[in-house]
Amino acid sequence: MDDINVLHHRCLLNLRRRIRDIGDGHPAQDRCMRLQKDGDTLSYQGNSEEVGCYVAGHPLSKGNCYFEVTIVDTGVRGTIAVGLVPKFYRLDHQPGWLPYSVAYHADNGKLYNGNPVGKQFGPKCARGDRIGCGIHSENTEAGLTTVFFTKNGREVGSIEVPVSSEGLYPAVGMHSMGEEVKVDLRAEWLLEEDDTMMMVDSHEDDWGRLHDVRVSGMLLEYVGKGKSIMDVGLAQASQPLTTRCHYYEVEIVDAGEKCYIALGLARRDYPKNRHPGWSRGSVAYHADDGKIFYGIGVGDAFGPRCFKGDIMGCGIMFPRDYSLDGDGSVDVEDLGQLEGLPSQDGVQNVLYLNGEDEEEEEEEGDEVVQEQQGRKVTVFFTRNGKLMGRREMAVPPGGLYPTVGMLSSGEKVKVDLHPLSG
Repeated sequence: MDDINVLHHRCLLNLRRRIRDIGDGHPAQDRCMRLQKDGDTLSYQGNSEEVGCYVAGHPLSKGNCYFEVTIVDTGVRGTIAVGLVPKFYRLDHQPGWLPYSVAYHADNGKLYNGNPVGKQFGPKCARGDRIGCGIHSENTEAGLTTVFFTKNGREVGSIEVPVSSEGLYPAVGMHSMGEEVKVDLRAEWLLEEDDTMMMVDSHEDDWGRLHDVRVSGMLLEYVGKGKSIMDVGLAQASQPLTTRCHYYEVEIVDAGEKCYIALGLARRDYPKNRHPGWSRGSVAYHADDGKIFYGIGVGDAFGPRCFKGDIMGCGIMFPRDYSLDGDGSVDVEDLGQLEGLPSQDGVQNVLYLNGEDEEEEEEEGDEVVQEQQGRKVTVFFTRNGKLMGRREMAVPPGGLYPTVGMLSSGEKVKVDLHPLSG
């Protein structure tokens, strides 16, 4: 009997939608400015100085209370906004900037509620992500409705906003060259009972910067074009390596088309479309050719190539008196878990480079210069628990951040930023 009721309900919804579309013979028209509409695809056609905006022809209602936007291309800046606006909203403003409008902005994860100044709301969104917007309930008498937003099918948050008798209309805003999205005005969304439980371990907070990379738990997936060297997808951790957390690992889950996967360390402001190791302030071990790249686009032979199932690791051997996080303490037995690390003959302790301390004490002037340029540490790489090699480098201001790069379709890796904590 329940199945019959569900089927009956769906038939009524379809009938209502057909009646709504037919109306009085004059179907409502979508409105857009500086955007090209091709079927369900919207692409920005402005000069990156002016906003382009799309407003659907029908408002959300109880029978059609949700829509989704899939990011096809983030363009130059990824300034894509998804939300609800009044019927005659100005098309030269982003949704959420003007009164009686609300929107979730992909480039910074902020919510704009009738104000050009946004408030932190959820994670940033990248190519391949789906941003949804809907209404939980509608109370026209009170003039209020609850608007909620989702990312990839999971609710991000909600807010109560005023609504006129005309209702709130789905809207999409863009503001830079190359931005492109697909709009599904008939999308459906159902909150599963255990959905909030699934969100607890999303791990998105572990990453400070994501470009053309999608996060799902500990899994990173490349969602870029993969057509040229400018299509690098980059994931950079939110925290640098320290004496307490000095090592991380990446397992290749899927090598994709070319296995253009790299792991390493980079400065905080590292270019988002450059593989780690290609530009200054970075070093990385590349899986496809086994080479190490140290701040330049030409690599040196370093270790074996890596394939699906291999685990690549990267860490730092800190000098004895080094302090970045305000606490120099560390469990020195942690790195003993890694097979093949340097013996007592080479380095007394993986974390502490004793051989350099006496020279630094003798030449205090050199030490001051070195501190101004960045203290030097030794970065090491592993493959399946065995040491591949080491490189000395200066630590840039703010530290060295775990950074993973990918560049070909289908690449997926599992990242453990704290493999020695357990």
